[in-house]
Amino acid sequence: SDLTGSRRGGRRRPLSGPLIESPPMKRAYTDEHAESGVHSALPEIETWPNQFADYEIEIVQPEFTSVCPKTGLPDFGKLVLRYVPDKQCLELKSYKMYLNAYRDLGIFQENVVNRVLQDAVKAAQPKFATVIGDFAPRGGLSTIVTATWSRKRGKR
Repeated sequence: SDLTGSRRGGRRRPLSGPLIESPPMKRAYTDEHAESGVHSALPEIETWPNQFADYEIEIVQPEFTSVCPKTGLPDFGKLVLRYVPDKQCLELKSYKMYLNAYRDLGIFQENVVNRVLQDAVKAAQPKFATVIGDFAPRGGLSTIVTATWSRKRGKR
């Protein structure tokens, strides 16, 4: 016999039922998990006066880390912020310190991307901004989250 059933007359029959019994799914994540980190105090992102018009800035953090609010395990990823400044540009050292504050913060990956976008827009008031989080695989699945904001449309 093998995984497809016993052999009779050279034919294989599929096994009936699942090979591995699993318990019924229960809701393991709570509203507290979902909201974790969304409203946490983080360092201020400073700005400086922009001197030019109509150009794009891309800031890449290739070693971003945060913590899963349910398991406490670290999340690793690449975080990219692209924005078109208006009157203010983000000051890089304060932005780096802001991102480093996520290292010990329990927050879902999707919320990281949206929170970073929200805070960057609040600080610099750009014409346009996008944040992309490309997170390392966990359990065989990788996640890419994109959040975009523009003055014309608001958050998309």
